[in-house]
Amino acid sequence: MEKKQLGKSGEWVAAIGLGTWGIGGRETPDYSQDDQAIDAIRYAVELGMNHIDTAEIYGGGHSEELVGKALKTIPREEVFVATKVWPSNLRYDDVIKACRRSLERLQLKYVDLYMIHWPNPRIPVAETMHALEKLVKDGMVRYIGVSNFDVPLLQEAMEACRSEEIVSNQIIYSLENRENEREVIPFCEKNKITVVAYTPLGKGRIAAEAAKNTERGRALTTLAKKYGKTPTQVALNWVIWKPHVITIPKAIRREHLEENAGGAGWRLAEEDYRKLSDAWS
Repeated sequence: MEKKQLGKSGEWVAAIGLGTWGIGGRETPDYSQDDQAIDAIRYAVELGMNHIDTAEIYGGGHSEELVGKALKTIPREEVFVATKVWPSNLRYDDVIKACRRSLERLQLKYVDLYMIHWPNPRIPVAETMHALEKLVKDGMVRYIGVSNFDVPLLQEAMEACRSEEIVSNQIIYSLENRENEREVIPFCEKNKITVVAYTPLGKGRIAAEAAKNTERGRALTTLAKKYGKTPTQVALNWVIWKPHVITIPKAIRREHLEENAGGAGWRLAEEDYRKLSDAWS
C-alpha cells in the first residue's frame, strides 16, 4: 500500500485506509456482524490499509470496541488509529473525558489521530483546540485534526493552536461530490494539511453508474479497461490522485476490501485524470 505524509509531520499513512461508519451499528450498537467486522478490520491491516478511522458516535461507541478487539492481535506500531469527538463534547473538560472513554473502548493507551468530528458554533473552537493539545501533551493523542471544517473555521482553529499543528481535515470528497475543490482542498494543499476524503465512492452510486452504462459511467469503464482495474478502483485512484489527499472507504466484505486496496499503488495519467474530472463535472 502506498503511503503519504500526514500534514507537516514525519508520519506516513496509507493512501487508502478503512472507514468504520456503519460497522458495529450507526447511531446505536448492532452486534449482529461483530465477527465479520473484526475479521474485516484485521484483513484491512493485512492488505496494508492500516489507517483505521472510527468515532465515538459510530454505533454508540461499539465501532471503537470492535476496532479495539480487532487490533488485539496486531502490534500497535503496525496500525494508525484515528477517532473523533462528537460536537456535544467540545468543551475543554468534555474533550478530555471523551478521549479517555474512546481509549477505554479501543483498549489503547493512545490514538494516533484525534479529530473534531463536526464543529459546534456554540463552543469556541479555541477551547477545543487547547484541549486537543493537552491530550497530546499527556500522551493520549499523537496528532490532532478536524473534520467538516470550512476555510474560515480551519483558519480559526489553526490560529488557536499554541503547541501543535492541525495535520488533517476529514471532508466528503468523490467524483460525484466536488464542492470542496473550490476552497477547502486548495487551502489544505497550500497549508500542507492532509485531506482525508470520506464517502469516496458515493455510497455505491459511482460504481452503479458504470454498471448502468450512463455517460459518466462509461468514462469510468473506459479507463478501467485501459488500466486493467475496476470502476471502483479508478474512482478511488481519482480521489487520491492529488498528493495531499488520502481516503477511508468503508467495507466489510473481503472482496470489497481487496478491491479497495487495488485503488492505490498506481496512478491515472494526468490526461486521463482530467478527462474523468470533466466527465463528472
